[in-house]
Amino acid sequence: MNIALMSHDRKKELMVQFCIAYCGILSKHTLCATNTTGRLVAEATGLPVNLFLSHTHGGSQQIGARIAYNEIDMVLFFSDPQSTDLEADLNYITRLCDQYNIPFATNVATAEMLIHGLERGDLDWRDIINPKTKPFTA
Repeated sequence: MNIALMSHDRKKELMVQFCIAYCGILSKHTLCATNTTGRLVAEATGLPVNLFLSHTHGGSQQIGARIAYNEIDMVLFFSDPQSTDLEADLNYITRLCDQYNIPFATNVATAEMLIHGLERGDLDWRDIINPKTKPFTA
């Protein structure tokens, strides 16, 4: 599965800690992320992460396009409810995930549920309903 990682500035360390904790599961999947989040995760975990542009340069739009083309299977976007700087990006990604039936977590509790479901095979329906036509590359 292709998993997109995104986070507000105050949640980047939480994303890194989450990826360290679930490195074993995440290593079996393809990860992509906006630039800063992806670099931090890759440095801390050693996992390969396909990097998109940073938020300020259009990384959210790049991930959004991948969602629309059925190239993303799950989005983990750890949001800071007290921050409004990425509100438009969060709303954009939320709408796309809702439109294309992409499992989506905005906090660590929901992300843990999705990761455990991924490990059990609960999300295998994505490959049946929406088979990939080409491999993912950033």
